[in-house]
Amino acid sequence: MKTLVSAVLGILMVVSFPGSAFAAKAKDGEKVDFGKREYQANCANCHGVGGKGDGPIADLLTKKSTDLTVLSKNNGGIFPIARLYEVIDGTKEVKIHGPRDMPVWGQEYSTKAAEYYRDVDYDPEVYVRARILALIDYIHRLQSK
Repeated sequence: MKTLVSAVLGILMVVSFPGSAFAAKAKDGEKVDFGKREYQANCANCHGVGGKGDGPIADLLTKKSTDLTVLSKNNGGIFPIARLYEVIDGTKEVKIHGPRDMPVWGQEYSTKAAEYYRDVDYDPEVYVRARILALIDYIHRLQSK
């Protein structure tokens, strides 16, 4: 886990995220929790503030929203980083959702980067990867003990 956190922090130090959940400033003396901001901006409406699948629009969904607090528990005590990454970035179909109901965040993040960095040479994969890894780190912290 320390490797994941180090990778996320290293990427975030190199890449800025204007125009996104990352761009918001922390209050004086507070540290910015990029993963938490990403989660609140893009996940909490369906998965709930605490990740239990009880977000404000969860009842409007055709399928029950996943309880993100038990991912490790349901995977033999191992947090499924690679699978979660694939689900978030859209390279892995979410069977329980049937057709792709969950947004393809990798595509969404890439579009946002292209809109912002249109006049600058940048690596869209680094931008997308940093946002997804920050989100995964936060979801890891939501796991029930």
